[in-house]
Amino acid sequence: MKEANTLINANIGNLTSLWKTVAVPFGSYFKTPDFEYCTIKGSEWPNRLWFNQNLTQETMDLTLAKLATVPVNITLPIWNIYDNSDDGILRRNGFKTKFGQIGMSLKPDKLLDIETDIKIKLVTNEHEAKLWSELFIKSFGYVISLETISKTFNEIDYYIAYDHNKAVGTALVHKTNTVLGIHSMGIPPEMRRQGHAENIMKLLINKTIEDGYGLITLQASEMGKNLYLKLGFHEQFLIKNYTLQRPV
Repeated sequence: MKEANTLINANIGNLTSLWKTVAVPFGSYFKTPDFEYCTIKGSEWPNRLWFNQNLTQETMDLTLAKLATVPVNITLPIWNIYDNSDDGILRRNGFKTKFGQIGMSLKPDKLLDIETDIKIKLVTNEHEAKLWSELFIKSFGYVISLETISKTFNEIDYYIAYDHNKAVGTALVHKTNTVLGIHSMGIPPEMRRQGHAENIMKLLINKTIEDGYGLITLQASEMGKNLYLKLGFHEQFLIKNYTLQRPV
């Protein structure tokens, strides 16, 4: 149980650190005694508000007051590590489930064989940042703005995957202590079912070992989790992401 809690905390810590790191250059990360949040205009990500304890109606009242002043839609992630009353409070206050994720982790212990010519390349300039942003929206259907990537690629590792000279996917890597978090691993629809996602993950796992990190964390969709299970990842916890239903 203690090890499981450690892995969960490492996963959540990496994820929230990523949101903070992205928002800081915009002056848009804020912390209150009750919650933390970040927003970036012109981008649909991260735009998150998160809690570090069980929700109460008093905390929810403060949250609603803050959301009324924020000009962008914000997602509220709730990790199921506290009690199960948060869902009821959220729904009574006008929130609905947006999507779910599964927190997963892997302690990599051996290099994986890769039988492919696929390579991953770090984004280091504006042209590559633009390409990453374009590939991402094709893969996920929402926007991480070019400005977001350009302002943060010195702190966060954005990767473009190439099959020979053709760009076929994205990934984002954020490092906290000995933890390497893999995020935004996506393949545009027309390039799927060719093994690219698995090969990108194998490359990132191998790089994790080579760089000396002892733990990989990620948050998977229900559809994507089987790939990670195949590669040795374990499920640890669930994340429900909520959005406020605003009046039309």
